[in-house]
Amino acid sequence: MKAEVNKLKLMFQKTDSDLDYIQYRLEYEIKNNHPDTLSPFTKEEKTSAEQLKSFMSNL
Repeated sequence: MKAEVNKLKLMFQKTDSDLDYIQYRLEYEIKNNHPDTLSPFTKEEKTSAEQLKSFMSNL
């Protein structure tokens, strides 16, 4: 049972890392391809991203 829990924990950690990388790449692409945009994300998108980070940190 403990091995399965550890495996799930590692899967969530990898998923969290993958999401962080995706966020980084999106921000990088937006900054490089749309430098005239001051805020690349809408308020709703920022809120969703913050909620996702909060949810992932609670796991």
